[in-house]
Amino acid sequence: MNSERIYPDSVKKISTVLKEGGLIIYPTDTIWGLGCDATNATAVETLIKTKKKPKNKGLIILVNSIKMLKRYVVEMHPRVETLLAYHDHPLTVIYPEGINLPDLVLGPKNTVAIRLTKDPFLQDLIAEFKKPIVSTSANLHKRKFPKSFKHIDPKLLAQVQYVVEHKQDDEGEKLPSVMASYNKKGELEFIRS
Repeated sequence: MNSERIYPDSVKKISTVLKEGGLIIYPTDTIWGLGCDATNATAVETLIKTKKKPKNKGLIILVNSIKMLKRYVVEMHPRVETLLAYHDHPLTVIYPEGINLPDLVLGPKNTVAIRLTKDPFLQDLIAEFKKPIVSTSANLHKRKFPKSFKHIDPKLLAQVQYVVEHKQDDEGEKLPSVMASYNKKGELEFIRS
């Protein structure tokens, strides 16, 4: 974690909320997200109920290093690892088999969607928290994702334990990440671009 970076929020305080099983609304490296401790089954269940999302869909999680990512997948193809080391744009990769995560985080056939974030704020927050964070769009299921903070439903804001101040004034409209799975050769197959 870089102690020289200053944010309007304390990453330590946000980390405490996550450790206590709380939900947060926060700026991700793409759109605003609804998040929680990705390893806490109770927190994940609360998040799914709050979002009104079906339980069998799986969730995206954010990590801050390849080392952390490897704790939550059975294996990673070397080509994918090389790509992630050099890829600067937000890319969510669906891995064939997730581990050490609640079932509600996992997708069909135990797949897991993970994004290695390069965003400095998220890097620092995850370093402080020491675990992955769920990253689902900050909207109710089947509603439009928020293109900026001002587009988040006030009812959803009222249901979380912490709303991050960082980037609330950012007017730039954001889009979800590119999403891809990969085959046995490590070749990406794009699901969302």
